[in-house]
Amino acid sequence: MSILIVGANGQLARHTTARLLAETDSRLTLFLRRASRLPNPDPARVTIVEGDATNEAALTVAMKGQDAVYASLAGEMGQQARAIVGAMHRAGLKRLIFISSMGIYGEVPGESYRSILDPYRDSAAVIGASDLDYTILRPGRFTRGPSIDFTITHKGEPFKGHDVSMNSLAYLIAKLCLSPSLHVRSSLGVSN
Repeated sequence: MSILIVGANGQLARHTTARLLAETDSRLTLFLRRASRLPNPDPARVTIVEGDATNEAALTVAMKGQDAVYASLAGEMGQQARAIVGAMHRAGLKRLIFISSMGIYGEVPGESYRSILDPYRDSAAVIGASDLDYTILRPGRFTRGPSIDFTITHKGEPFKGHDVSMNSLAYLIAKLCLSPSLHVRSSLGVSN
């Protein structure tokens, strides 16, 4: 399997890359803004591509020959989501795992997240309106715990907990990348 990781220098993306390399035989393409910031962890299986996630043409080129796209981004997330959806259409790809944030639907009991989550809401709306085989993940705050222990809630259900280990998320992301029909067209809250 070939997987494109967009936003590959982020902490969750780096954690997921390590898990995919250790536990699968997948080939990875790591897409990030400044390639010099990320050493190649396995030149036999990893290609590093420099590019901006708002550049649909660059994304389309990086998507050639891929089976799945995993995106973990920040910044202009609505614009990035539109570029990813457009590039996936142009490249003929369907499977997308997209990282958002807990709280975008007001689903966290006792919490009121305002404008800070607007980029996450905007990108989730773009992805959710697409015809892709997407899974949007809405994780809690990242922890560094070693365990794989998480709870999934679906859109419209109250979020449970607040934290989730990067190890749990990397496990779930790898499983979703390797299972094209698992949780398709779903938005999942993920917490411990």
